[in-house]
Amino acid sequence: MTTTTPPVTLDDVRDAAARLKGIAHRTPVLRSRTLDELVGAEVFLKCENFQRVGAFKFRGAYNAASRLTPEQLTRGIAAYSSGNHAQAVALAARELGTTAVIVMPEDAPPSKRAATVGYGAEIVTYDRYTGDRVAISEALAAERGLALIPPYEHPHVIAGQGTAALELLEEVGELDALVTPVGGGGLIAGSATVAKALHPEIRMIGVEPEAGDDTKRSLEAGRRISIPVPHTIADGQALHTPGELTFSVNRLLVDEIALVGDDEIRDAMRFAFERLKIVVEPSGATPLAALLTGRAGALPRRVGVIISGGNIDAERFAELCGKQA
Repeated sequence: MTTTTPPVTLDDVRDAAARLKGIAHRTPVLRSRTLDELVGAEVFLKCENFQRVGAFKFRGAYNAASRLTPEQLTRGIAAYSSGNHAQAVALAARELGTTAVIVMPEDAPPSKRAATVGYGAEIVTYDRYTGDRVAISEALAAERGLALIPPYEHPHVIAGQGTAALELLEEVGELDALVTPVGGGGLIAGSATVAKALHPEIRMIGVEPEAGDDTKRSLEAGRRISIPVPHTIADGQALHTPGELTFSVNRLLVDEIALVGDDEIRDAMRFAFERLKIVVEPSGATPLAALLTGRAGALPRRVGVIISGGNIDAERFAELCGKQA
């Protein structure tokens, strides 16, 4: 997709921030002297693991859902997600007095599935390695007359996600670099829209798991590249191709993509728990892993990091972070 008019602007993100005020949490920004010394920069961690539903996804889901017409809300909402967007849409639907049907992979983390049901949503499952979740969701929405809110291919979703970066920059001031996880691309697209508008020289760095480097390959090729569905502990980033809308933004605003391995993600999760005293899910830990390993390259003086979520159950967290024999 090429476009002369950006699908999302700074004004759109500011409008989303106004809509989310009093609904979404204004999440904390953490600092760590130890982290600063290890990576050679001043690091500001925007902790979306403290957001409602435990992840940044609530921002975009609510911003999009709250703009539906009364008739659409009466019929209900559909979405597809491996977990965090599922919970976000389910909670947004409950807040707005409507219902949600979520298409989730059969192997979605049990804690994320249970939370989605807990918010009142109906779940329809599919095999992520053989099924087409978009086609399944579109057919379901058409059959039931539901409004479909995708996890990243929607301007209101992207604008909502950008409010995390807007809050961070409002709180800490100008940054030299901003590092975010990359899955479908909505978080970094919204973040880059804000950051580049306010501080054009900022360096936007996305981070993907090594097994799921579709965005890195796509940016290098100048077009969307598809890969086999990756096997990685970062389930929120286990995608095979970037979003069309998000890629149209990211190809213009993202400066580079760093890759991290699963073992490095585990180490970052352990570091966050032991040194920062926070629980971070694998996808949320990938930016921290990129800093700790040096895979994000030589860092400038002031670096922002969006910790995207903390949705992981105790058993899985212990399994991933326990000391190896």
